[in-house]
Amino acid sequence: MVSETVTAQEQMACAASHELRDGDVVFVGIGLPNLACNLARATHAPNLVLIYESGAVGAVPERLPVSIGDPALVTDSLAVASMAEVFQNYLQGGRIQVGFLGGAQIDRFGNINSTVIGSYAKPKVRLPGSGGACEIAIHAERVLVVAPLSPRSFPAQVDFITSPGQANKYGTRASLQLPGKGPVRVVTDVGVLEPSAHDGELELASVYAGVKPEDVKAKVGWPLRVRADVQIVQTPSEEELRLLREVLDPDH
Repeated sequence: MVSETVTAQEQMACAASHELRDGDVVFVGIGLPNLACNLARATHAPNLVLIYESGAVGAVPERLPVSIGDPALVTDSLAVASMAEVFQNYLQGGRIQVGFLGGAQIDRFGNINSTVIGSYAKPKVRLPGSGGACEIAIHAERVLVVAPLSPRSFPAQVDFITSPGQANKYGTRASLQLPGKGPVRVVTDVGVLEPSAHDGELELASVYAGVKPEDVKAKVGWPLRVRADVQIVQTPSEEELRLLREVLDPDH
């Protein structure tokens, strides 16, 4: 019997896993998104197909990989492709249903910054950059963002648009003719944000048990809209917690 208090990381992993459907082809990285995918595959989505930027297609790692170049991703995978093939054939070819993303900043329209904090010419902090994030944000059928909420990480406007969200100063996804739906869920440590069907601005759609909408509003850098029918996110089940703690991530 699992009796320990559910952590924010466990709640986020479970909430993200519930967004995945059986048979989805998922472009995933390491860390919490990888944990969410493995949890989904061990529960309700056994036919999930994981693709990594390094070229592992249909990876079934027996342990959590430490990087996208971890050899655990190659063992028993369906194929090992070149990075060019992964992006051109799978991603740009429209074969990816879900892309997981995160970043240093996420703004009110779901734009993601992983390039610089401050001005581009003279940044306060220079970040790792896009990697494949921009292409994932553009081409994946739907994008799931996983990030803890704070005013610093969720400003009204990002300092640099690395990966496009629902709208920005250059236009909307429709006007820019971006093929994917963009970020459809932002899974945080206090609840889940979703874009408005009206203008694409992120709204509070659901909260975790014990969290008040007012507490969430204080953690973003804009006047966060709260839906009238805000939901309570499903608490992780005993089986999900057992899998996370004893099977998928025993070393935490």
